[in-house]
Amino acid sequence: MRASVAVQNLDRNHPLNTTPVSVYIPRMLRTTTRTAALLGLTAIASACASTSRYEGMDAEQIYRLAQQEFEDGDYKDAAESFDRLLLSFPDFEQIAEAAYMYAESEFLSERYISSASEYTRFIDRYPAHPRVPEAALGICLSNEALSPIPQRDQQFTEQALLICSNVAADYRGTEFGEEAGRIATEMRDKLAQKVFDNGHYYLRRGLDFSAVIYFEEVLEDYPATEFAPKALVGIMDAYTSIGYADEVEAARQRLVSEYPDSPEAALHGAPSQNGGGGDSTAGGIPL
Repeated sequence: MRASVAVQNLDRNHPLNTTPVSVYIPRMLRTTTRTAALLGLTAIASACASTSRYEGMDAEQIYRLAQQEFEDGDYKDAAESFDRLLLSFPDFEQIAEAAYMYAESEFLSERYISSASEYTRFIDRYPAHPRVPEAALGICLSNEALSPIPQRDQQFTEQALLICSNVAADYRGTEFGEEAGRIATEMRDKLAQKVFDNGHYYLRRGLDFSAVIYFEEVLEDYPATEFAPKALVGIMDAYTSIGYADEVEAARQRLVSEYPDSPEAALHGAPSQNGGGGDSTAGGIPL
């Protein structure tokens, strides 16, 4: 279907104005008058331009215009035209298709919050429409696009995981379900990486018990990801540093039994002579 503001601080420390009041006030009035006139002309010009774009066009003409803009890659203009059609001609016979194409145009304009909303609106209004599976995937893709890098807050990632998992379940066996499932897996991996990275952060700073808490969270919440065996190695490293040999061995045995084909099991599966998890400074995870 498709591939996948900086705020400036103004300087408020202006120098005192030394212009005499008798000169300043008329100048200010003239400047204000000119500014108001220019703003008025700009508003009128904008209104005329906005009106002339669709002036005298019926629903079919606006629909064809929007389709052409979409085909030409002018997605923001297409979104504007589809939106105008939806607002002005709600009884148009192709209104459902226009609603879907509006959501598509918003997505391809990279306005992902809006596209997720419009896909959802389309499904709510036209639940029997054949494009509903595509719209469901569109919601999934929109939330995936909003998902940030692992180091940032993962609210949108969590939302994408939930939505894409539901789409994968609802449309299992279809191309839309398969794509949603793939995205859900990526979102789960990203969440697992976020927690694992937190554990690694504490491990590097010698805060071993805190590190273990995060590594155990990876094992509990994301056991099917590539970060689960890595977390077990992290636990081995942490307990090696603390001096808990029994816990190191328990983690090693779990690594071998639950993730026997993982690179971590191949590297750290044999008991270490000193009770550690590997050859790096803290065992198995490079610091």
